[in-house]
Amino acid sequence: MQHMSVSRREFLKVAGALGLVAATGGSLPLFTACGAKVKTGQTLKVGSMTPSTGPAAEKGKPGQDGLLDCFNYINTELKGVNGHLIEPVWRDSKYDPAVVATIVPEFMDAGCLIFTTHASAEMTAAMAIANPAEFPGISTFTSQTLYHPPKHIYGQMPDYGDDWIAFAKYYLANIWKGTGKPRMALHLLNNSTGKGAEYGADAMADTLGIQIVANEQHTATITSAIDSLTRIKAQNPDVMFISSTPQPTSIILKDAHSLGLYPGITVGCAHASFTSALVQLAGADVSEGVYGVYSTVTWTDNVPGIAKATEYCKKYNSQDFGNMDYLSTWSTGLVIAQILKQALDNVGYDVLAKGDVNSWRAIEKSGIQKLNGYGVEGMTAEVGYAPGDQRLSKSLKMYRITGGNITSIGNWIAAPYIKYEDYSWFPKS
Repeated sequence: MQHMSVSRREFLKVAGALGLVAATGGSLPLFTACGAKVKTGQTLKVGSMTPSTGPAAEKGKPGQDGLLDCFNYINTELKGVNGHLIEPVWRDSKYDPAVVATIVPEFMDAGCLIFTTHASAEMTAAMAIANPAEFPGISTFTSQTLYHPPKHIYGQMPDYGDDWIAFAKYYLANIWKGTGKPRMALHLLNNSTGKGAEYGADAMADTLGIQIVANEQHTATITSAIDSLTRIKAQNPDVMFISSTPQPTSIILKDAHSLGLYPGITVGCAHASFTSALVQLAGADVSEGVYGVYSTVTWTDNVPGIAKATEYCKKYNSQDFGNMDYLSTWSTGLVIAQILKQALDNVGYDVLAKGDVNSWRAIEKSGIQKLNGYGVEGMTAEVGYAPGDQRLSKSLKMYRITGGNITSIGNWIAAPYIKYEDYSWFPKS
């Protein structure tokens, strides 16, 4: 496990740049800028993990950069949250559940007030430790099992079931021209990323009028999808939906292309894979015309958050420019800051100072659950909490790869709440 503690190195670098600590690292004097005072020594620790190495590194490293760059922006330009600097404690999960299980106790012991994961697979492992301890967590990418039934884990975005439903509705309304039920094949990563889409199809396929004719699974380290795609092709599908990460999705697209399956059928992707990395890995010609669902705006949208994300990305991590995973976690950073602000406004710093279970309860009840209509600087649909619904942002956008670029093809689509725990087939926790 990579044990770079942002709380010491990056945090002190940012604080030093602000003139808040001496070059040798000292106590934090009061600092006034834009009317904000930075409180001496009163920081807000946030635990953060991303799969920056391992089989999902093409997502995790840009995700790491976007999150830490956003915290840098908040500390440097906004002078923290109500004058308190965010002190991130970052770890690389390697997309390994065993590593995740060692990271969560570290966050708790360090006095972190809340923690984030980039991937739903990370949070699947983390919540077994976090939920019994009442340690609140936010996952950028989410699956229904993370918060059905509701406990102490929340999703920044709609989940993979919402992805499937949004794509299915768009397909029926705008693409399908046949008679009867369209025939859909699923190609799913064999963890929560794939299962989440499957649960969405299980809940809504019959209601929407879609026939699922194949359900193939793959691993994060897949090197060939020829066998599974040959089975899918034999079912004569009209459409295929892939819920995976960029690397395996690129393999599936290239093999579908070589088999003559695509172009021909329609292909849609859940948001975990729909980023510039997919286009780079699959090739612009192979990925041309593929549809995808995502829950942030793109780099070309004229919103305040994009301007700042672009500025910081080009300055600190220019290799990530154009990557949607950077934007997803930049949005996470903004949401975390708003949660901390709500908690500070409602209970004050002293309640949060210890970073213990009482602090965690305050973050959850007086921070997360007080979110209402926060605009995330235009990066996502508005964020808010509704009792029982642990998804904070509840809308998605449809995109399509055109000329090697991810292009918006619609406005925000609301993702209605589904109480999955009421279905007999949904796993019971």
